[in-house]
Amino acid sequence: MMRRLLPALLSLAVAFPALAIDYRSVEVPAAILYDAPSQKAKKLYLIRAQTPVEVVVRLEGWAKVRDAEGTLAWIEAAQLGERRTLLVTTAAAELRQSDKADAPVLARFDKWVVLEYAGTAAPGWVAVKHRDGAAGLIRTTQVWGL
Repeated sequence: MMRRLLPALLSLAVAFPALAIDYRSVEVPAAILYDAPSQKAKKLYLIRAQTPVEVVVRLEGWAKVRDAEGTLAWIEAAQLGERRTLLVTTAAAELRQSDKADAPVLARFDKWVVLEYAGTAAPGWVAVKHRDGAAGLIRTTQVWGL
């Protein structure tokens, strides 16, 4: 039975392209998140500008998103932008000059600080930029939105 099932499963895997994780950031000063895709739905909470979210589902002008804490909610899709941001998830994230653990520390960021994604780096590191101009590398384990 497994010999018959395996080719069928492989053909399904080829038929459906791999789904990439889709991260966006909030473009408006503050956006309302709802429990359903409607302005008449229950309002859950506000999310501030530039906060990254993971888009899980898109539906007629709405996006179901996951935030850094894992909460799922709906947001009007027009309130999301293409700009890629990351959110610090540790108590004190260190921005370093290079991808070495002993590299000079350029800045320290508190939890929930938003950083602009600046590109990939060595495994375990990501290039970021802070709104004050500080730029460097940070460990991927210290941010959310990748």
